[in-house]
Amino acid sequence: NAEAVARVFEAKARPAFDPLIVHIASLADVGRVAAEFPPNARRLAEALWPGPLTMILPKRAEVPDIVTSGLPSVAVRFPVHPVARKIIEYSGTVIAAPSANPFGYISPTTARHVAETLGDRVDFIVDGGPCAVGVESTVLDMTGARPTLLRPGGMPLERIREIVGEVAIPRGGAVAEAGEAAASPGQLKSHYAPRARLYLCGYRALPEAMGGFPRRAKEGRGRSAALVLDAARAEALRATGLFDAVFTLSPAGDMREAASRLFAALHELDAEGFGAIYAERVPEEGLGRAINDRLYRASMK
Repeated sequence: NAEAVARVFEAKARPAFDPLIVHIASLADVGRVAAEFPPNARRLAEALWPGPLTMILPKRAEVPDIVTSGLPSVAVRFPVHPVARKIIEYSGTVIAAPSANPFGYISPTTARHVAETLGDRVDFIVDGGPCAVGVESTVLDMTGARPTLLRPGGMPLERIREIVGEVAIPRGGAVAEAGEAAASPGQLKSHYAPRARLYLCGYRALPEAMGGFPRRAKEGRGRSAALVLDAARAEALRATGLFDAVFTLSPAGDMREAASRLFAALHELDAEGFGAIYAERVPEEGLGRAINDRLYRASMK
């Protein structure tokens, strides 16, 4: 329903060049939106769906252009959450939907985040509990000769390679310029950003990297916070006295917990009114790719 989809763009203040993901409730639904289901895509679907994996497929003419930003392809996902799947089943169709946050701002991981950021711009909120994965789905373009990674996310690249072999990764990552139709959401260079100015450095590179950053942000209260992976790293940075607070993504350094906590931590830092956040990258493996991708897009360039 193109009119209903237009309301999604209105509520989020989302630009028309950023397409939506179409969510299905069964593998049979793929044929309702995709003109083709290539063999590699089918193999991934049978092994990894339902799950945090979105695949770009050639679209059927029935899919409104507003969903795909006028592109000939459509992003398709089969979610795990039983409430999401029931809503899709009860609708009697498939559902085009984004993350429930104002465009460009931190993604929500709880119903409270949605209420605080979208407020009365939506008619109601269904609370299915906090997000289990915490970062958006991995997006693969399956329209070419081999799979291409457009967005790292909740499905580790290593698991995908076990099934289909090599996956192409664009040099510098898949980045779309503002105003340019992207094949999937989450490809803009600046995205997922808190109100605070976020500065990103290498793994375990603080405080040495601070020489290249402003010591205090001019906005807000001018207070600064560090965001690091684990408790041991946080303790080392607290000892420097350079930060007003130090936050950890996972005390034990568990990457699953870190991914599930990332956006919640950014929401918390914004709520506390910090003017600047100094974040360290995490190891570039498994869900670490998705964490680093979101931190990069949220950071000052």
